[in-house]
Parts: sequence; structure tokens; C-alpha cells
Amino acid sequence: MNTGIWIAQILLALTFGMSGIMKATQPKEKLATNMGWVNDFSQNIVRGIGTLELLAAIGLILPALTNIFPVLTPLAAVGLVLVMIGAILTHIRRKEYPLVAVNLVLLAIAAFIAYGRFVAVPL
Repeated sequence: MNTGIWIAQILLALTFGMSGIMKATQPKEKLATNMGWVNDFSQNIVRGIGTLELLAAIGLILPALTNIFPVLTPLAAVGLVLVMIGAILTHIRRKEYPLVAVNLVLLAIAAFIAYGRFVAVPL
């Protein structure tokens, strides 16, 4: 179980790390070519979402790896669950239903990590 949770942590950290860097550093206009939802938000909000995703990606790995405040790892996963709930609501509002499915998968992985690190195999 521990190995499965670590694999999920690494995959989710890579996904949100890349996504977070992109949202935090790219202009909104460039992001809009592939992510239409950014037009609904200000540049600062998009950068804030990217920063939160990047911090969560770091939080999924670093505390567990260093054993310094390891409780931050499942809390980072809970934070990503909340981010995904917001993403799902945004995509439903925009009628972008295929993206809702992607967000549900990411939410399930984050929830698996949170459960795994809080309950099944705590750090």
C-alpha cells in the first residue's frame, strides 16, 4: 500500500508541478489557447491557482521524504481535492464536461493520498 501511495504522490506532484509552473509563469492570453477557463478569471487569480498547485506538488513529496512535518503531505492532498472541486464547478458552469472527468480522476487520486497518509499508512 505504501508503494502505491508513493507512486500516486509522485504522479500527482509531477502533474500539478508542471501545471502550477505553467499557470504561475505564463501570461493569461497564452494559457487561453489551451485553457479557455482562464478567460473567466483575472491574471492574479490564475497565478494564484498555479502557485497553490505548485506548493501542493512540493507538499506531496518534500515533507514525506524528509520526515519534517510529514502531516503536510496529506494536507497538501486535501488542498488539491479542494482545488479540483473548484475546477469541477468551473468546468460544469462552462459546460466542459470532458474536463470534469479529468478533474474527477485527479480528485480521486488526491483523495486516495489523503486517506492513505492520514489513515492507512500514516507517515
